[in-house]
Amino acid sequence: MKKAILFLLVMIPVFLLAQDPDSLVIRKIFDEALTNREAYENLRWLCKNTKGRISGTPEAAAAVEFTRQVMLRMDLDSVYLQELMVKRWIRGDIEYARITSSKFGSEDLSITGLGTSTGTDEKGIVSQVIEVQDFEELARLGEKVVKGKIVFFNRPMDPTHINTFRGYGGAVDQRVRGASEAAQYGAVAAIIRSATTALDNHPHTGVMYYQEGIPEIPAVCVSTRGANLLSTWLREDPDLNLHLISNCKNYPDVTSYNVIGEIRGSTYPDQIITIGGHLDAWDNSEGAHDDGAGCIQSIEVLRLYKELVIRPKRTVRAVMFMDEEIAQRGAKKYAELARLNNENHYVAVESDRGGLMPRGFGIGAEGERLDEFLGLQNYFKPYGITEFTGGGGGADIGPLREFGAVLISFVPDMQRYFDYHHSPNDTFEQVNIRELQMGSASIAALIYLIDKYDL
Repeated sequence: MKKAILFLLVMIPVFLLAQDPDSLVIRKIFDEALTNREAYENLRWLCKNTKGRISGTPEAAAAVEFTRQVMLRMDLDSVYLQELMVKRWIRGDIEYARITSSKFGSEDLSITGLGTSTGTDEKGIVSQVIEVQDFEELARLGEKVVKGKIVFFNRPMDPTHINTFRGYGGAVDQRVRGASEAAQYGAVAAIIRSATTALDNHPHTGVMYYQEGIPEIPAVCVSTRGANLLSTWLREDPDLNLHLISNCKNYPDVTSYNVIGEIRGSTYPDQIITIGGHLDAWDNSEGAHDDGAGCIQSIEVLRLYKELVIRPKRTVRAVMFMDEEIAQRGAKKYAELARLNNENHYVAVESDRGGLMPRGFGIGAEGERLDEFLGLQNYFKPYGITEFTGGGGGADIGPLREFGAVLISFVPDMQRYFDYHHSPNDTFEQVNIRELQMGSASIAALIYLIDKYDL
């Protein structure tokens, strides 16, 4: 049966699909999404009223309650919370970096602390700076050169990658591991170039991790303009000093929650299709693209089904995951309870790449089953959504792989995403309403087809 469906989808021209009953349903999904502002206004409220909602903060708690109330008003079959413990890291109110050169004078740099980093003392750290491109160069310099210095990791994202996530992946290791790599050679702090291709004065934060048994030194990121300035000055004056002050601090774990709403399936209620994003966002931003948009789109899928009286055969569950940015404890708790409750997870879709124009989906299936998913592409061509590829997943739905679920990534246009990512530039105003709506509709349409055809 599935092979027959695949054959028909591949062979039927797009103009005939336009008259197909499923195409008419999908058209209604897009029409409803594109003519309703509710998702956009929900995103506005989330961004403007829970700005800086990193896990463990009052802002994160407010986001939990807001999304819970939104779904309670939708008359869903079930809305509930999953309790979990999350790390609590507070940036503090002092972030200061000034370079002083006998040749150029002094200049302040735009910096921000990295998540889970320790701070300095009140006086801060004053030291010379050693610039490196990677861990191999750091190892070649060794303790003789590095000890007592601040290590400056200045490897940029490679702008030649059309897939900007590959460029990000090629640079982010210095942010995540740089402090401990530097500390093992006696460095007193680490300053890391922001992971973005944009040239601006917005520092882009993110999580970092300390290696056990290695001294924990302060770690900050610097804006790309600041990184270029520091590098230029170092070439002419390698003896310049950097004065660094920060008062970020880690605190004991606190209670938080995943937020869940669902429409119960009419035929296979025990088979679960999860759609989700992460509710936490870095404390230096409104978290509009990362990942307020993904959360609001997940809720909007349920609203579209309710409004259009689409009753799925399987349970469709929207999940607002907590703590993706630091330790992914929301994802781990969701999988833990799924295991405990012996849940049957059929498909999981993650929206965590921004509320930009949808391009397609990454499908975490292989062989004939992947071909069946790829056969759905013709339904999306009228909307300019054509990039269906193998390979899918995400930090929050990744643990569901053990249940045999097909993991799917929502893939919007990625060229501007890292202009906003983890920075003060990630605001509600950067989200285009039409692009947000198109994303919600495309996810709802995909789940509709997956559910109907038992893919």
